Order: sequence, then structure tokens, then C-alpha cells
Amino acid sequence: MLRALAVLAAIALAVYTLTDCAQSEGRHVRMLPRGAWFVVILVLPVLGPLLWIALGRPLAGGGPERGARPGPLAPDDDPDFLRRLDEQIRREKHERERGRGRGTEDDAG
Repeated sequence: MLRALAVLAAIALAVYTLTDCAQSEGRHVRMLPRGAWFVVILVLPVLGPLLWIALGRPLAGGGPERGARPGPLAPDDDPDFLRRLDEQIRREKHERERGRGRGTEDDAG
């Protein structure tokens, strides 16, 4: 009974790690290429999955890659958005002022 439980646990661990490896992005996998990890997990029944969890699995909360600059988190953090918004406000203000200038000329004439 205990032996059957150990075999089931090893199979469950292998299925979990194979699924985890398959769903991981290849560029985030550590130590070996993802295909090599499949072989390690399958060839080494208990040790392979443990090695994947300890050495190959992408780190949790890895975030952006090293050297990559994260993009703006909100529109008001984006300099391009703020620049376009400022230009739009200036354009609308200019059009309103131009519209008022025409209205006063029509009244005076």
C-alpha cells in the first residue's frame, strides 16, 4: 500500500513538473533548455522533477527581464500620453479663443 502511494506520488510529481515545464516560457527557464528539462524529468523519475523545481523552474514574480525597462503603469505615467494630452488642450484652448474673437467682431460690425 505504501509502495503504491509512493509510485502515485512520483507519477503526480512528474505530471505536475512536465505540465509546469510545458507552460513556462522558454526564455525564462533556467539552467537547461526546456526540451532538455523534459528529458531530465522523464529519465530521472523522482530526482528529475525535484531538479526542475529547484533549478529549472522560472523564478516566481520574475517581472521584466534584466535590462528591460518596464512600460508605464498608468496613462499619466506615459510621457507620450501626457505630451499628446497637452497638445490637445492647447489646440482646444486656441480654437475657443479664436471662436470668441470671431464672435466679438460679428457683434461689433
